[in-house]
Amino acid sequence: MSKPFRALAAAVLITLAAAPAAQAHRSWLAPSATVLSGQDPWVTVDGAVSNTLFYADHVAMRLDGVSVVGPDGQPVEIKNGSTGRYRSTFDVQLAKPGTYKIANVSEGASASYKLGGETKRWRGRADEIATAIPKEAADVQITHNVRRVETFVTAGAPNTEALKPTGRGLELEPITHPNDLVASEPAKFRLLHDGKPAADVEVEVVLGDTRYRDKGVELKVKTGADGVFQISWPEPGLYWLEASAQGQDAAGGRRSAGYVATLEVLPD
Repeated sequence: MSKPFRALAAAVLITLAAAPAAQAHRSWLAPSATVLSGQDPWVTVDGAVSNTLFYADHVAMRLDGVSVVGPDGQPVEIKNGSTGRYRSTFDVQLAKPGTYKIANVSEGASASYKLGGETKRWRGRADEIATAIPKEAADVQITHNVRRVETFVTAGAPNTEALKPTGRGLELEPITHPNDLVASEPAKFRLLHDGKPAADVEVEVVLGDTRYRDKGVELKVKTGADGVFQISWPEPGLYWLEASAQGQDAAGGRRSAGYVATLEVLPD
């Protein structure tokens, strides 16, 4: 093998080895604006799973799990929903002043078990477990999964009614309001797992809009014993925040939770 060919082969192998990290798929909700004023404000929200943050290049996010909580804590209907090849889009009318939480929440379960000496696997809704797994199955291991993808928008003065945690899965309890983020000011949040502080959980924070950059801003911080973590924003922009945690329920089953938020940081 010639030296040029060996060099080319080595470069190809290096590229292939690095490809999985570069092609990570990330779920996100991106609003057209996060802070609005005036009469009868609306926002348009894009939802997708993509390789490049906030650039729809892989697959659309399904809308059947999307919900909106208004400033009074009541549900708000999404309007003009549409799903294309690479992204879904919908509108939210901000009819009342205050803060809205827009979320896509998915819950399910997976299981592995042995039957007749073979390992079987199953995935579906949690309420299907009782009938999906044969009674004679052995070594049954069940994992309950909750994944939450969120963003926040405010019309007029912000409030916190929509930000109250539900107690299911990983959730963000803002200490700093999520629509009051400024590049020159650090922000604090508390991460909760099933309503309790999620301690020692790694939180990844990535600045989006990196399609034309070699590498964007990427930060990693850990929650304290009280679930609190702090982020110092290096620059304004639209950020993607992600965390995951594992645990067990009272019956000894596994619990897997994931959380994603899109946050806009404004210039100072």
